[in-house]
Amino acid sequence: MNSTLLAKLKTLPKSPGVYFHKDAAGEIIYVGKAAVLNNRVRQYFQASRNRDPKTEALVAEIVDTDWMVVSSELEALFLEAEMIRRYMPRYNILLRDDKAMSYIRIDYDSDYPTVSTTRRPLDDGARYFGPYFSTTAVRQALKLLRRIFPFATRRVPGQKRANLQYHLGLDPGLEEGKTSLAEYRTNLRKLIAIIEGKRAGVITEVEREMQRAAKSQQFELAAKLRNQLAALENLSKQVVFSDKEFMDISKDHALKGLVELLGLDEFPRRIEGYDISHMQGTNVVASMVVFTNGVSEKAAYRKFKTTQRNDDARNMYETLHRRLSEKNLQAWGRPDLILVDGGPLQVTAAIQAQTERGTAIPLIGMAKLEEEIIIKAEGSHIAMPSRMSSDVVIVEKDGFIRINLHQGQFKTSGHSLNLRGSGRAYRYDPVVKLLQRIRDESHRFAVSYHSILRAKQQTASVLDDIPMIGPATRKKLIRTFGSMRGVMQATDQEVADVIGEKKSAMLRRYTTGDKS
Repeated sequence: MNSTLLAKLKTLPKSPGVYFHKDAAGEIIYVGKAAVLNNRVRQYFQASRNRDPKTEALVAEIVDTDWMVVSSELEALFLEAEMIRRYMPRYNILLRDDKAMSYIRIDYDSDYPTVSTTRRPLDDGARYFGPYFSTTAVRQALKLLRRIFPFATRRVPGQKRANLQYHLGLDPGLEEGKTSLAEYRTNLRKLIAIIEGKRAGVITEVEREMQRAAKSQQFELAAKLRNQLAALENLSKQVVFSDKEFMDISKDHALKGLVELLGLDEFPRRIEGYDISHMQGTNVVASMVVFTNGVSEKAAYRKFKTTQRNDDARNMYETLHRRLSEKNLQAWGRPDLILVDGGPLQVTAAIQAQTERGTAIPLIGMAKLEEEIIIKAEGSHIAMPSRMSSDVVIVEKDGFIRINLHQGQFKTSGHSLNLRGSGRAYRYDPVVKLLQRIRDESHRFAVSYHSILRAKQQTASVLDDIPMIGPATRKKLIRTFGSMRGVMQATDQEVADVIGEKKSAMLRRYTTGDKS
């Protein structure tokens, strides 16, 4: 261990947080979480500590360590997950086991909503939060939150009486109508807000409800809300189910680098990323992803259906023009930075939309070919500083500024760049990784929505024109048999058991071509 690192370790705080181990080139090679940073980080360098060969290899490469202090161990858990997704440290891959990451699943829109954890998110209409790297910690957090916001974890077929969990104050008791579905969903909305990092807003909402109940002399309800409020405030001392609320973004190297690189007046607290997805101009969709304080905020994501045409630039213009309307700016908030997936054509189209809407938001593009940042010399609302790092290569041509922050590094796939290709760290590597994370997330979200529409179109082409087969029946058929092919392969009786004899007979007449 070098003397600089030894001196730095003496300043470790006795607080929960996330730590970053770095190698000689300054590259982040491992991200970890700690309930007490002082204790956890020092363990790596204790000679008496028994370590496996992989951890020995990690420790041998550590030259520097940095950290971020947070308010609780659980907050460190969720921040750790985001930092690993962003930086992809090689030792986090080498040291992890073969288990998949965990998600929180809430089927909010069902007639019997449940809350659970899963390792495999499905396109089943439920809301998923994650991924998280520690299933045990996530379950512990849900256990604590369930005492404040009671929820069901599963539905028992045929059960008509409230279960034991209801009498323990952990279940809403929907079976006996102890809680209405509307009240239960209101409770779940508060739970989701806590998961999304909006704890302060939930506390304010509960306080207002308590005051209204007391004013209208609903003293039992007021007492219940008072207890809920006290539990929420006490929970904040034990665990904060958020990776955003207390983050000190001045310590985020990527956001600091963006301010320096683009000459921004302040930290970009809300960054929005946009992408277009289609297949030869059909099922054209656009995605809007949101990163708050450098961390994805999935609840704020939006998706758009655009005009059906094979023109990414025009579709990008349409998307930004709709996003920057006065109505949407008021409803969704105003971004501090816009990132467009694409090159000069997409950037020009986005700037045109912004100009027509009369907004002045810093806007950049990220081209896939060389992973360069694309800035239009006029209209981007970005004033880059005159002095740059020697790592940065800037080329100005045809009214556009192209910034390469990692020259000499090579591509490994269509949507990622090998950031270790040159064997050394670059000053703006954190910036590149954050922008790539936002761009890749916008691409994933757009492709996912496009795939859903394509699948619906493929099934709708057969079922849509059949009398008596409406949206609910189509959904029931696909859910039961998996696909239109599964419906066709099912026996008449199997189909009739699902949708009834009359609808089954009508379906067979149309699918066999006998419409008489």
